[in-house]
Amino acid sequence: MEELLQVGIIANTHGVRGEVKVFPTTDDAARFDKLKEVILDTGEQKTTLHIMERKYHKNMVILRFREFVNINEVEKFKGNGLFVTRENAVPLQKDEYFIADMIGLNVVEEDGEVLGELSDVLTTGANDVYIIKKENTPDLLIPAIKECILDVDMETGIMTVHLLPGLRE
Repeated sequence: MEELLQVGIIANTHGVRGEVKVFPTTDDAARFDKLKEVILDTGEQKTTLHIMERKYHKNMVILRFREFVNINEVEKFKGNGLFVTRENAVPLQKDEYFIADMIGLNVVEEDGEVLGELSDVLTTGANDVYIIKKENTPDLLIPAIKECILDVDMETGIMTVHLLPGLRE
């Protein structure tokens, strides 16, 4: 399980006071209302940033951090991810999982046939879609709906699914 969970990616700067536009990678952008700090991961180091102000514009969150006061200090962080610790993550409901924890699950059909490994999750308007990869086989796209996802066992790392007619084509 990942220790840090991504909540956004710095898309661009905003204004000259060190604010940044963040593309949220969380289901609910309003979760930024409760965040007091995030962790900036540059790939070389992780830095805790304290959120002083937040506002929303279109599909972006605009954040101002205590650590930065001008555009020159934040410009170099475009494209870097913002993360939270599990303690600061949104509490999950029953049968909800963090995508980062699901990546790598072995996916099997209800009859025991191994379909492959969950490699990615597409977030669509209606429901998520799981991308299943298996060597020498076209990717399998499975909608994350109750009719298809029968069981997710995080302890064993196995997701059991029912393939509706037409999903293999």
